Parts: sequence; structure tokens; C-alpha cells
Amino acid sequence: MAETLSRELVFLWYYFSVQFEQIFWYWLIGMALGSLVAVFGKEKIYRCFAALRGKRFGMLGVIPASLLGIISPLCMYGTIPIAASLAESGMGENTPWNPADFQAVIAAFMMSSILLNPQLLLYSAALGPTVLAIRFVLCFLFGVTAGIVIRLCFGQKSFFDFSGFAAAQNRDVDPNIFLRFLKNFGRNVKATGLYFLAGMVLSALFQQYVPPGAFAKIFGSNNSLGAQGFGILMAATVGVPLYVCGGGTIPLIQSWMSRGMSLGAVASFMIAGPAMKITNLGALKIVLGIKHFVLYLLFAISFSFLSGMVIQLTMGA
Repeated sequence: MAETLSRELVFLWYYFSVQFEQIFWYWLIGMALGSLVAVFGKEKIYRCFAALRGKRFGMLGVIPASLLGIISPLCMYGTIPIAASLAESGMGENTPWNPADFQAVIAAFMMSSILLNPQLLLYSAALGPTVLAIRFVLCFLFGVTAGIVIRLCFGQKSFFDFSGFAAAQNRDVDPNIFLRFLKNFGRNVKATGLYFLAGMVLSALFQQYVPPGAFAKIFGSNNSLGAQGFGILMAATVGVPLYVCGGGTIPLIQSWMSRGMSLGAVASFMIAGPAMKITNLGALKIVLGIKHFVLYLLFAISFSFLSGMVIQLTMGA
């Protein structure tokens, strides 16, 4: 018994250490990048967003707004107060934008910010350039599509209600900019470190105890089209309970891809996970209300499934 347990621990440590060496530096540099953006670039990002109100983009403003959402370093509880402050300033009044276009732009900014940030973008480089590109493009399109759908379906009818959402406290206030960066970096480590380690532990357990054949049967790229569609839907479903921290899922995705998970299933997981992460849903429920919240869930599920199918049909593998 002791010998068997010792052997299993050796295997688990081997899988853990290999993955740690592969991913650790992406995680560390990603956190540093996120802290740099938060400390030195956050205000510039939001000034750029506010400056859009003076441009004659109309509904096309969803394009730069979605890009700004991706490079925003804040979580959903930090992003919504920014959107609320812009709404209160009346960006749609006395500007080239009408209120309907403004609402679409706010939606694009919020939705892309939910899915991606500079830290997670750099983490995702550990999965290879193809997955990195897929993640960036799909997150950008998620924001753009959400903005366009709200513009076309709701027009000037209010989709958001920011009145019940309090502004988050800015903790990057140390007068010494170097210490401000270190404190922000330390908070990032504290917030993501345990999830990152937990993801690698789960990945090691998965590598050791989940048969490759069983996994490929559900999520593999060599299945029939119907089976691939089921695998993509399953990946979107699994993404909801497993997606707690973006960095913590990178080891899992890497492990799943090594076992034959299709690109379509990976894409679906990367969209559905952050889009329906419990903490994000809690924030969105406050500003959407129950009816619009249900519409958001339907949109997120549909987009993750359809994007997974498109990726699978066009890129295969």
C-alpha cells in the first residue's frame, strides 16, 4: 500500500512539476503586465473611452470599445462602476452619438472586459499562438456582437440599470509609483496564486487518472459532427462550474488539449467559463435585472456554442 501510494505521488509530482515549468513564467509575467497596466495605464484607457464620445463612430463605436474592454485590467466589479460613471455623465447628450449608440458601446466595453484582460491574454500564450489568437478574436467579437444586438433589439430602451452598483474603491494610491506597482502585483499574486496552483494540481490528477480514450470520445476532434457538437456543448457546460480564475484554467486547458480536446471545444470553454463565472454573474444581475439577465445567459451560451462550432468547422483539429 505504501509503495503504491509513493509511486502515485511520484507520478503526480512529475506531471505537476513539468506543467509548472511550462506555465509559471507566463503566469508571473502576465500578473506583472496586468499590474503595469493597472498602475500606469488604467486612467489613460478610460480617458480614451470617454474621448470616443467626441467621435462620429455611431454604432461602429462598439469596435474600439470592445478593444478597450480587453485591455482593461479590472474585474467586472471594477468595470461596471466605470460604465456607470460614463452613463451618469450623459455621454449620449450633446455629442455625435445618440443614446442608443452609447448604450451599445457601453455593452461592448463591458462584455469584452468580462472575458479577457491583459494578464489572461498573456497567460493564454502558454497554450500556443493558435489558441491565443482564437481567444482574442472571439472575446473581441463577443463584445462587438453584444453591442450590436442591444442596439438593434433595444434601441433607446434602457438595457442597464447602474443605480444599485457602488463604485469600487481605488487601492492604487501610494504616492511612490514603484511601491504602488509592487502592492498591485502583490494583490494579483494573492488573488490568483492559489487558483493557479489548484489548476495545476487538478491537471496532474487529470493526466494520471482520466483515460485518454474516454476523454477523446467526448471532446475529440475526430468524432462525427454530431458528436463534436455535443462535445462543444459539454465544454461550455463544464466551463461554468470549473471557471473560477482565468489563470487557474490554463493548466487544465493545456492538459485537455494534450488528450485530444478539439479547438472548437476549447473555444467554447474559454467563452462560456468567464461569461458565466459566478462572481461575474452576481455583478451583472445587479445592473441587468432578471429579464435582461436571462437574455444575457442565453446570448452567452449561444455565442459560446456557435463560436465553438465555427472554429471546429473552419479549423478542425
